[in-house]
Amino acid sequence: MGLIHIDLFATLDLVAQAPGTPEEDTDGGFPFGGWQAPLFDDTVGRHVGSGMVGMDALLLGRRTYDIFAAHWPNQTDGVDGGIATLFNGLPKYVASRGEPELGWAGSTLLGPDLAGAVREVRDRHEHVHVIGSLNLVQTLLRERLFDELNLWIHPIVLGVGKKVFDGGAVPANLTLLEPPVTSAKGAVLLRYGLAEGTPATGDMGARAS
Repeated sequence: MGLIHIDLFATLDLVAQAPGTPEEDTDGGFPFGGWQAPLFDDTVGRHVGSGMVGMDALLLGRRTYDIFAAHWPNQTDGVDGGIATLFNGLPKYVASRGEPELGWAGSTLLGPDLAGAVREVRDRHEHVHVIGSLNLVQTLLRERLFDELNLWIHPIVLGVGKKVFDGGAVPANLTLLEPPVTSAKGAVLLRYGLAEGTPATGDMGARAS
């Protein structure tokens, strides 16, 4: 069985909607599309690239798939560190409630039993990455169908927008896999692994006595 990695870029208030471009996702009249661009630097780029080592499949929601499919097939490597070749050559698995035509080479539409289909994808590959795809992420959080959460937190608060934990999460324990990475512009990478059990509770007053 392989691993499912969720890769997300979020603000301090955990908004992860449309980090890349103004037109990426304007649902709800979201006015801050492209909010990550001023905060992106070499440190973020380097660690994003290293995080893709070993990736052998993409698992995407329909909106993120459409964005990627409109961009990456038209790119050639040179300025993107080889991401175009990687993404264009990988199998792509797409979660959608509809029946879209998937024109990007190597794309497969997942069936209506999304949780079961994702488990089959994990069994088939070693390192499956979910990038963006917030609606899909809610299902993966609810079903505990992920192994690693790679969360970039950026030093801004937006106050509006779709959030990482937006109704899909269930109580869960996670473990920090490595010391956080901090960029010069204040972005912090937190790499968590899904752990066993559910959160415990205690009494801080009892600890102090």
